[in-house]
Amino acid sequence: MGSGWLIEWLMVDWFLVAQGEDAGIRQLVGLVFPMLAIGLLFYLMLIRPERQKQSTHQQLLANLKKNDRVVTVGGIKGIVSNVQRSADEVTINVDESTGTRIRVTLASIARVEPGEAKASGKSK
Repeated sequence: MGSGWLIEWLMVDWFLVAQGEDAGIRQLVGLVFPMLAIGLLFYLMLIRPERQKQSTHQQLLANLKKNDRVVTVGGIKGIVSNVQRSADEVTINVDESTGTRIRVTLASIARVEPGEAKASGKSK
């Protein structure tokens, strides 16, 4: 289909403007309407989905608790052993057999995996 219809529409609009009939209104509609349409599409396709994604991630971080199975943005999987919201840190048990723990920032938690670890902190 292409953009041929848009160019044709604009050419007809400019022709009518050149005729002098309601030149101000037609010129305003011919220039402002496409800009408003592009702005609306930009908002609906880029800004709104990103805001929803950020809101969902903030809610995930607010509900983060001990014994949640998490994955960091770097792909490290583990079980939350401590959440320090004041310090913006989470301590994650990476390996129970060696007792390996890492501390990461809250923002580095990518997702919480379904299911919860046992109360002792060991994985199922």
